[in-house]
Amino acid sequence: MKNLLLFLLFKSLISYGQEKNENYIIEDRIFTVSYNEVYEQPNWIEYKVRKIKKNFNRKGRDFYNVDTVFTSNNADYKNNIWDKGHLAPAAAFSDTEANLNATFSFLNCTLQHNNLNRYEWAQLEGQVRDWADSEGDINVRVDVIFENNHQILSTGAHIPSAFKKSIRFPDGTTKCFYFLNQPTNGKDWTEFEIQCN
Repeated sequence: MKNLLLFLLFKSLISYGQEKNENYIIEDRIFTVSYNEVYEQPNWIEYKVRKIKKNFNRKGRDFYNVDTVFTSNNADYKNNIWDKGHLAPAAAFSDTEANLNATFSFLNCTLQHNNLNRYEWAQLEGQVRDWADSEGDINVRVDVIFENNHQILSTGAHIPSAFKKSIRFPDGTTKCFYFLNQPTNGKDWTEFEIQCN
């Protein structure tokens, strides 16, 4: 309890006198993100999946903070069911060390239920890489959705209610998927496909 109180004090001191931005647009080397400093989570992220050769391994890497943006941090993911979910996946950017490292920014991290992150979400990421290998560059956008009654952690970070992943193929066709931020009960990733708006 003492550590939590110290952490919350630290967070409040960091943000003292600074107005938090709810739509901070950041162009990173591998993605563009709209970051919500109030929620300490991305609003959306866009990136391109290419056909690449894997040259670097993610083993031993962890997420890092960005000095100029008020993001979530390690304390938000401690001793709970929430994974540090990549939005732009590490495996899609393992061609260079710089690209792989960029995926470990907290700008690219979301509070994602561990069951979703490790199964259907990861399976769809793998499928997108397969599509890029066979069809060419794939443009991806992930919208992070917060319902009015969404949960807020004691550390201050807001937990997303759902994720919408929109995929655009080189020929202009699209596929869209909608995942509630909860266990997927062993469904196949294809069961989460929806009509694109």
